[in-house]
Amino acid sequence: MAEQLTPETPEESEEQPIKQRKNGLYPGVSDELAENMKSGWADTELHGLEPIAQAAHTADRRAALSARFPGERLVIPAGNLKTRSNDTEYSFRASTEYAYLTGDQTQDGVLVLEPRGDGHEATVYLLPRSDRENGEFWLDGQGELWVGRRHSLSEAEQLLGIPAKDVRELAAALKEATGPVRVVRGHDAGIEAALTDKVTAERDEELRVYLSEARLVKDAFEVAELRKACEATARGFEDVVKVLDKAEATSERYIEGTFFLRARVEGNDIGYGSICAAGPHATTLHWVRNDGAVRAGELLLLDAGVETNELYTADVTRTLPINGTFSPLQRKIYDAVYEAQEAGIAAVKPGAPYRAFHDAAQRVLAEKLVEWGLCGDLDVEKVLELGLQRRWTLHGTGHMLGMDVHDCAAARTETYVAGDLEPGMCLTVEPGLYFQADDLTVPEEYRGIGVRIEDDILVTEDGNENLSASLPRRSDEVEAWMARVKQG
Repeated sequence: MAEQLTPETPEESEEQPIKQRKNGLYPGVSDELAENMKSGWADTELHGLEPIAQAAHTADRRAALSARFPGERLVIPAGNLKTRSNDTEYSFRASTEYAYLTGDQTQDGVLVLEPRGDGHEATVYLLPRSDRENGEFWLDGQGELWVGRRHSLSEAEQLLGIPAKDVRELAAALKEATGPVRVVRGHDAGIEAALTDKVTAERDEELRVYLSEARLVKDAFEVAELRKACEATARGFEDVVKVLDKAEATSERYIEGTFFLRARVEGNDIGYGSICAAGPHATTLHWVRNDGAVRAGELLLLDAGVETNELYTADVTRTLPINGTFSPLQRKIYDAVYEAQEAGIAAVKPGAPYRAFHDAAQRVLAEKLVEWGLCGDLDVEKVLELGLQRRWTLHGTGHMLGMDVHDCAAARTETYVAGDLEPGMCLTVEPGLYFQADDLTVPEEYRGIGVRIEDDILVTEDGNENLSASLPRRSDEVEAWMARVKQG
């Protein structure tokens, strides 16, 4: 990785020569070199750009936001780079709220809705192209010769359909602003500091909650993105099945890397840390260390999702026999989870209580646990009343899905868990059974077996659609599919 020459701050660079990074190999920049670097560059400004695919949708979302908070200034930041180690940063991922309202994903961006008459005037504040006069473009660590070209403000306006201004002027302007202001917190400390005496936690939380609830029902663009994410994810699962022999020779990391390749080729990234849990690791709900052995005769619980370039993620789980065939006990447990998932999916329909799918799936699992003699003399109703099945089911049966893998998390309980399903909502249905390796309350042969099956379900006008249905779920179909994939 090349070493950067960077000014301490933009202000300092105007007052003193640009300093080299400590322990750098160049003592400085000569006047002649600085002058040389200012000229001889072609004009690369782009003209006649078409708006991004979701520009009309983001405009509708901003209009709804404007109607909800009339007369108030609304500030929604994208966020800043976060340091990973010394002078290297994590890959940037724009805040969900900002990307949802703009379609933009660039670091340091801020959307501001200024109250105007009966509505708002939207402006997106961005970093302009890096300066060639002061040497920023080749000396600054975020200059375009280091990290790539940024869009000019004019280009951004054409793409996003929003007037664009220089974000470096925003903090000072916000400090002088008057009137009621709300900001989405947690993404840009500088913007929050500029508003520190103008906002309250309660009012800002209302904005965050509104933007979370606005995403409960997906528009046509969002549904198409989720469909795309599920299709790419299915191909990622096929990739994994093809290399299970290599994973056996190495570790769960081979599975993780294989799926990640598909996510980066067909999308922006993985939507969350892939869970590549083989053998007893499958009983750990969020096993993301992925450093364990992959052994024939055991199960692989793969919970992974591709995030599209527009930041919508799939969230799919399949539990696969590593050698291609379930043992009798593995099949019994797997089929119980499949039956529970079938009951859960059947409960997903418009007008149904949100939690109906969870209750349906948990009932099936409780019935199986009672049938297998794991709940003593208690009947199913008593087990459910006391929640005793949770020793082995552990988690809720699903969650909303969208730009965040656990989407709409800030929504009020009455509109989410205690609400009713509507067409356009998308949620996961993912029951599981987990028998810990040290659980002395179950027969020894159960211990270390974990099974989860998860699909992404879209609520439709007359029922539901399984967006991830291209991946088989029934145990015999899973075996047949794995055999076909391995044969190529």
